[in-house]
This record gives sequence, C-alpha cells and structure tokens, in this order.
Amino acid sequence: MINKSILQHFEHKHHEHLTEKEVYDAYKIFFGTLFSEPRLKIINLLRHGKKNVSEISKELRADQTSISHDLARLKRCGFVDVEVNGKFRYYELNEETIKPLIELIDKHMSLYCIHILKR
Repeated sequence: MINKSILQHFEHKHHEHLTEKEVYDAYKIFFGTLFSEPRLKIINLLRHGKKNVSEISKELRADQTSISHDLARLKRCGFVDVEVNGKFRYYELNEETIKPLIELIDKHMSLYCIHILKR
C-alpha cells in the first residue's frame, strides 16, 4: 500500500492524479538513479561542494560526455541543482532532500550493510 501523503503532495503541487503504478514507477526511477556507480561517485564528490563538468570529469577520471549524461539524470530527478556562472554550469547536491538522505544512507550502511562485504 502506498503512503497517501506522496499522492496528496503530488496532486496538490501538480493538480493531477497519480495511480499506484505511477508511484511505483517513480520509485523505480529514484532508486535506479542511485543504482548507477558513476552517479553515486558524482553524488559523493558533490558532497564536498559544487563543481563543473570538467572538474568532475578530472577527479573521477571519466569522459565529459558520460559525466554530462549522468548529471542530466541527476538534475532531472532533483538530486542536483545547477548554477550557471559565465560559460560554466556548476552542480551541487540538493541540500534540502538529497544531502540529508545520503547522510542517512551512510548511517544505515555503516550499521547494517558494510559488514556483509567482510564475510
């Protein structure tokens, strides 16, 4: 059963109705965004401050095209915010929702998941 608050929040904001299937599809998009190792690396890098594509590419040793595609997905799903400064776009974690969520995930992993790697 879906938490009704997510439906109410969406309907209030967008004046549209969501089906239960659409909510589960949104969950799949959200968790699918986190499933990608390159996107997780970008998220962890941006925890330390905003960066442009060139900086991210250099630090992660990845090509700019791949980084740009991953950043587009992160932006589309609200994981990152973008600030344009001259000819550069600077990306930073969504401070309101994603940064606290990543901290909560870290806490959970340290308590319940990391030990699995040591078996």
